[in-house]
Amino acid sequence: MTEIALLLYPGAQMAAVHGLTDIFAVATRLAGQRAEMAPLLRVSHWQAGADGTIACSFDSRPGLPHAPAFAIAPPSLSPLPDDAALRPFADWLRAWHGRGAVLGSVCAGAFVLAQTGLLAGRRATTHWGYAELLARRHPEVRVDAGPLIIDDGDIITAGGVMAWTDLGLVLVERLLGPSLMMETARFLLIDPPGREQRPYERFRPRLDHGDEAILAVQRWLAATGARDADLAAMTARAGLEERTFLRRFRKATSLRPTEYCQQLRIEKARELLELSRRPVETIAYEVGYDDPASFRRLFQRLTGLSPGAYRRRFAPLAR
Repeated sequence: MTEIALLLYPGAQMAAVHGLTDIFAVATRLAGQRAEMAPLLRVSHWQAGADGTIACSFDSRPGLPHAPAFAIAPPSLSPLPDDAALRPFADWLRAWHGRGAVLGSVCAGAFVLAQTGLLAGRRATTHWGYAELLARRHPEVRVDAGPLIIDDGDIITAGGVMAWTDLGLVLVERLLGPSLMMETARFLLIDPPGREQRPYERFRPRLDHGDEAILAVQRWLAATGARDADLAAMTARAGLEERTFLRRFRKATSLRPTEYCQQLRIEKARELLELSRRPVETIAYEVGYDDPASFRRLFQRLTGLSPGAYRRRFAPLAR
């Protein structure tokens, strides 16, 4: 029997905790229907008591000694606790990892996992809206918010709030095989792992960096939709020498000026695809691209979908 421990740190999303518990229960039941065998997956929940000690609060197979083979920090919809509040939970994860457990996180659970120090030098994912904060709090982690799942063997991180379904199926596949994983996904009517976050990610420019010259350029780009915004125009707007402008812009926004303008234009294109029936060629021109083919390639690279596929997935009018 394989024990999967779910860590209920402050603010952990209970829907995900119960959802993961259900995924593993369904997988165990389906496995039992294929062959006469004892339940294969045991799920336990762990939380801090009044004295701060982390103890088991739920066990699907009570009465047996605990030896989690997997320990998971679920997502959170609450404001993130500070690192000090997460430290006892990180210590608990690190202790089980030292005994051979595979660690996992979903969404904001990556902050708990990063506190263990075990993500240093590794790629890890989290919700795209948390990626910048995670990178600032833990610069030793190679944050990559593109994939929905990064499986590093002994550590698995999942991105979005609902990515617990993907992580659950990844563990089912690892423990019970791909056939049972697919059967579990079909039974629960959820997609098997393999999705990306890029189609869901929205561009949120940094405006709290304190560089007034760069902020003036950002406001101008937002007001004009970054149309006809070449380097000379941006440098003049900032009142800076070109090399100084490029250095300060990258420091303030984490992007080159060209990349920043592309993000602004593609963000506007997303909106037009979602809320209008205008042809893709028309939208390309409206956001500043004379060549629709170039626009399509850029849109695909930044969102992971073609403009037509994006509209089919996200536009109510298209549906």
